[in-house]
Amino acid sequence: MIRKTIIAVALAAITLSAGACNTVRGAGDDLNSAADAVDEEI
Repeated sequence: MIRKTIIAVALAAITLSAGACNTVRGAGDDLNSAADAVDEEI
């Protein structure tokens, strides 16, 4: 019973970590493209 709980918690942590990395990377890409657009206008 405890082993199944530990496995479930570990899988949930891995899933949330992977989702957070993709979100942060996407936000960084958005900021980068916005900065490039401003540089082109100036």
